Amino acid sequence: MDAEHTSAPSRARSAVPGANPSYGVTHVNVRLTTRYTVVDNRLLQHRELSLTAIGLAGHIQSLPTGARVDIKSLTGRFPEGEVRIAAALRELEAHGYLSRTRERLPNGRVVSRTVSYNRPTGVEEVREVTPPPVPPPVPRPDRTRPPTPAPAPPPRPPKPPLPEPTRSTPDPRRTATTLLSRLHHDDPRLLLPEREVRRLAPAVDAWLERGASPEAVRRTLTSCLPAEPLHHPAGLLAHRLTEYLPPPPPPAPPRPLPFQDCDGCDRPFRAAHPGRCRDCRTHRPLPRAA
Repeated sequence: MDAEHTSAPSRARSAVPGANPSYGVTHVNVRLTTRYTVVDNRLLQHRELSLTAIGLAGHIQSLPTGARVDIKSLTGRFPEGEVRIAAALRELEAHGYLSRTRERLPNGRVVSRTVSYNRPTGVEEVREVTPPPVPPPVPRPDRTRPPTPAPAPPPRPPKPPLPEPTRSTPDPRRTATTLLSRLHHDDPRLLLPEREVRRLAPAVDAWLERGASPEAVRRTLTSCLPAEPLHHPAGLLAHRLTEYLPPPPPPAPPRPLPFQDCDGCDRPFRAAHPGRCRDCRTHRPLPRAA
């Protein structure tokens, strides 16, 4: 048997310089002097943010001032879709790493202002400085008395039904269905399936019956739409048709009675049917002299 060589290494050496742990990650760091961004570890190791939100925050912090960070620009830059990008932006807003406001310019144009924070001054610092609250003592349950059940939450009020017309039109639903089917010409997000067009058409007829013009209905349904993606455009239209329904027109004044010729004195008077005027009905004729 060969003699044991005590100078031989117990295991193969790693090509990575520095520490050689038995598990986990090993860092090979190169000192950067150009094209780098300092990112807070509290952001990179955040336990409540998704990986998409953390990566998006790092990307936004690496951009120069004035770069476009709206949903469409970010979707064109990364493989994630609009839904994931929008959700990640909302996460960063909720944790104080981003703020978005809408401002109107002097020329009337509305723009979005986005501010990125590499270290939020709100929620994150309060969590580090403020100690956790001490929970109140839990009273021992009374074994002789059954526990009182928690009150049930109040039921949610049902949604109001869609308005309905009170009378049928000679060409039912044609104007309403045409109007609803062409809303996507104003905004591509308002392209409705056929079943939603049939469901919303009676509500549009109710508007037309109350004196609203088709153009007024179209402006009500397409103006001031939200900037974020519309996941349920038919629900938004149903809400506007219900909440903004105009009042019914006032009743028409009663028509006057037609003129009739009196059978006794031939004077004209207003009545529903021919006959005698009021004077001929109340005053009897004087008897003739013999």
